[in-house]
Amino acid sequence: MNEDRRTLAGELPGDVHIRLLRGSDAERLGAAYRRNRDHLAPWEPARTAEFFTTEGQSANIGGKLAMFAAGTGVPWILLSGEEAVGTMTLSGIVRGPFLSANLGYWVDREFNGRGIGSAAVAHVVGAARTALGLHRIQAATLPHNAASQRVLQRAGFQEIGHAQEYLQIAGAWQDHVLFQRILH
Repeated sequence: MNEDRRTLAGELPGDVHIRLLRGSDAERLGAAYRRNRDHLAPWEPARTAEFFTTEGQSANIGGKLAMFAAGTGVPWILLSGEEAVGTMTLSGIVRGPFLSANLGYWVDREFNGRGIGSAAVAHVVGAARTALGLHRIQAATLPHNAASQRVLQRAGFQEIGHAQEYLQIAGAWQDHVLFQRILH
């Protein structure tokens, strides 16, 4: 992607900032995933023990940076000082007449309820519109994830449907509520 990387960074509430993920973030991201392992387990795919290590995060980040280089994804990290406190990812970016992407995110359990997730999603929406030129973003939540649904609704996402057995989360195929945000 040829976007100016500075337009993809920004400040969030509570002295948290968002910037593009870097290879050097593996140790801090591994620590964040270990801290939040139980908190995230009901909302994410089942993870191997290696995922929570610096080496596992190095491989994870390498894959996300390859998506970024190919123009099919944009990975962000949320930081409080030097500590990772979440991620935001646009994946599956499609150009041409679709101009669409999927949004995934999480925020550290200690930072929930402070408006950080909402501000970060708003930042990603702005970057998707201006820096990436996208038309639409889609996101999906588990039906019982009311907090994530509120974050999306505050960012202007609208519910568009229900997908049966949409993603394998916590070791089982689970239904999801689908949301979208039209950017233009």
